[in-house]
Amino acid sequence: MSKSKKNIVLIGMPGCGKSTIGKILADKLNYKYIDSDNVIEKKSGISIEELFEIGEDYFRKIESQIIKEACHEEGAVISTGGGVIKNSNNVELLKENGIVIFIDRPIENIVSDINISQRPLLKEGTIRLYDLYKERYDLYKKSCHVKIINDSSIEKVIDDIKNYVLKNNIAIIL
Repeated sequence: MSKSKKNIVLIGMPGCGKSTIGKILADKLNYKYIDSDNVIEKKSGISIEELFEIGEDYFRKIESQIIKEACHEEGAVISTGGGVIKNSNNVELLKENGIVIFIDRPIENIVSDINISQRPLLKEGTIRLYDLYKERYDLYKKSCHVKIINDSSIEKVIDDIKNYVLKNNIAIIL
């Protein structure tokens, strides 16, 4: 494995904790933090919701461009949108200089506290969340280097990620 500072890439369902975990992890590791959805909004000048109104394909095209750019970073924690794994090219790019971690939060936990109004794909209600879970779960497992369960505390998830990185001698600065 290369001794450059690998990126840590977080994938998973909407509401699994990618953004919260990513911000804290980046701070603890002294890494840059990139939230792909935030970058999409900044670069496009419109909200994710408005982009989805134009069309999911349009959004996914912009998302793929942002992923290409983010992958050139070194030493970043990248929180991706929940559907990033729908494009296999995105996954390949994220793996080139990144350790892809699937944040697997039980669907019941997500349903109990997710704010559906701020999630364009969930406007139909929580039933859509279950459909997305069925559609994407195997893709998340196939796309990651490691699956980390988020069923207790954020601190435990962060410790689990750091332990995985250390155990596998991945070049990062702790």
